[in-house]
Amino acid sequence: MADMDVMSDLWLPIVRSLGIALFPVVAVVFLIWVARKVIARMQDRLGPTNAGTPAGPDAIFQTVADAIKILTKELVIPEGADRTVFIAAPMLVTAVAVAVWAVIPLGPGEFQVVDLEIGAFYVVAMSSLAPFAMIMAGWSSRNKYAEVGAFRAVSQIIGYEIPQTLALLVPVLLTGSLSLQKIIEAQRVPYIVLAPFAALVYFLATMAEVNRLPFELAEADSEIVAGYFTEYSGMMFGSFYLAEFINNLTASVLFSILFLGGWRGPGVDAVPLLGPVWLLVKAFLVFNFLNVFWAAMPRLRIDQVLAFNWKFLVPLALLVLLTTALVDKLIVYLGYTTDGMRAVGLILANLVLGVGLVGYLYALGRRRKRAGVSVPEEFLPLLSSGSHGALRMRSADVVPLSRHNGTSGMRYSRDERGKSSTVELQANHISKGE
Repeated sequence: MADMDVMSDLWLPIVRSLGIALFPVVAVVFLIWVARKVIARMQDRLGPTNAGTPAGPDAIFQTVADAIKILTKELVIPEGADRTVFIAAPMLVTAVAVAVWAVIPLGPGEFQVVDLEIGAFYVVAMSSLAPFAMIMAGWSSRNKYAEVGAFRAVSQIIGYEIPQTLALLVPVLLTGSLSLQKIIEAQRVPYIVLAPFAALVYFLATMAEVNRLPFELAEADSEIVAGYFTEYSGMMFGSFYLAEFINNLTASVLFSILFLGGWRGPGVDAVPLLGPVWLLVKAFLVFNFLNVFWAAMPRLRIDQVLAFNWKFLVPLALLVLLTTALVDKLIVYLGYTTDGMRAVGLILANLVLGVGLVGYLYALGRRRKRAGVSVPEEFLPLLSSGSHGALRMRSADVVPLSRHNGTSGMRYSRDERGKSSTVELQANHISKGE
């Protein structure tokens, strides 16, 4: 009997670890189908169907058929590529995506591989390894598109890790612990109610981290083919695709843990098995929000993506973190230690922060209009080259320049604070029949 207990103590953690490690891989098979269907409906398409394949009702097994197809394709390594690094990159990106799940609490008690006291820090540290795999893939391919995609991915992911981490510190601050399990247990009221701006910053940064529109620049197919994994084929390409959707699932689960109460829900205390169900329902909703944005938003330019991060999201994340810390400590200092008073104080602080943010954006918009930037300069070359009339703006004139060598130009003049400035734009002359 003692030997059986020892064997049980050895095997149960191994089985639990394997089960939790395989869970995101299996779940992604279903989630890829969901993403394709949601995006298709958003774009007035059917998405995967039964056409030509025994893919089950409404093509629910289409992802399985695609996986079999990828497994049977030849693994092609480009001539001149660094073979070792080229092969190691997809292995690293998949390993990192799965390793994060070691500290994910799917439910109370045993529904977790290990409850680290620094679980949130572990998630940030493991996620920071992904850019290494991307730069390895881009550099080893010896392909210009792959290198551009890798540089984009690294600059975007490293940049957006800052506001994401700052927003993650808000639940850590409110809980007083880095343990993800304790963060869930502390959410008698979901933190999205107490700290909505922290949730907003975290969600926007997460969209950039998982490479979803409007931040899908690392693999912008209309610009750089497939980005950093352009030269990959077969299962090595499939590894990048798998890791991308695992990261989407992980991001959805983490948002649910940090701001939606994780596995907490009605009936969990009586039936602990309901914990994973509640967590997956919340994560599924967040995952579909990502898909809706993916289908509805246009892709931004790399300069716009980086400017949005450094000029808006990082300052907002710092402001939210400082405001939450000051208000929380002020409430305790004044002696209002009950959960209700703490919640009221944090909600009022976020309302004031929201009013201030709206006022700042409104004032910024009015200042730009007064400066004569009501039409952004990047849109001017898109004006029809056949239109020779002058475009009048509130405090700016746009007049066409003479054509020369197949190009058309526009001069943009404006008066800003009494100083005249002129910007000349040259654009390729594109019109029907030319």
